[in-house]
Amino acid sequence: MSHERRDRRLGIMGGTFDPVHLGHLVAAEAAREEYALERVLFVPTGSPPHKPDQTVTEAEHRLAMVLLATAGHPHFLVSRVEIDRPGPSYTVDTLRQLTATYLGWELYFITGADAVLELDTWKEPGEILRLCRLVVVGRPGYDQHRLREMVDRLRRDTGACINVLASPALAISSRELRRRAAQGRSLRYLVPREVEDYILKHCLYQRVAATS
Repeated sequence: MSHERRDRRLGIMGGTFDPVHLGHLVAAEAAREEYALERVLFVPTGSPPHKPDQTVTEAEHRLAMVLLATAGHPHFLVSRVEIDRPGPSYTVDTLRQLTATYLGWELYFITGADAVLELDTWKEPGEILRLCRLVVVGRPGYDQHRLREMVDRLRRDTGACINVLASPALAISSRELRRRAAQGRSLRYLVPREVEDYILKHCLYQRVAATS
């Protein structure tokens, strides 16, 4: 069933979320406030096309962690659209699907600086920029000059609407969290408590230290 109404704004927070952490939640909340987003839809990747050689945690576990992390926020929702769609999870396909579902809504795709710097390698990057407004969230350690050059080039070449979001900077990465979990180290204050409990209950990431 389509959601039809004009002048509504939907944030889309895509990612592997392996695991979801406080950096994801802070970025989503900052974007929601900055751009008056009515909802932020978290979309866990089903089969990440950019990680063919990496072992990714089962999708249902990653989905469950995102559901736990967002359950207390009235404007955060979770979609399994990429998990249920067969084949690699391409952002452009998701945006097309959500455009059809949320008729008349403006789509704001929230992503990290690292992803934007690789946008040219994505499937149909020009179509992605046509379908949504891009919200780029920085993280400590990234080359801000290189990011600005990339954003300026994309704006100039495509006419795309791209915003660089200033938000509280949290230097947290899912890869580092998997390593910490594999070493038996605490994830407290890095992920929501419910997510930490889920990781421990299901013994996730116990064998990733040597491969991640």
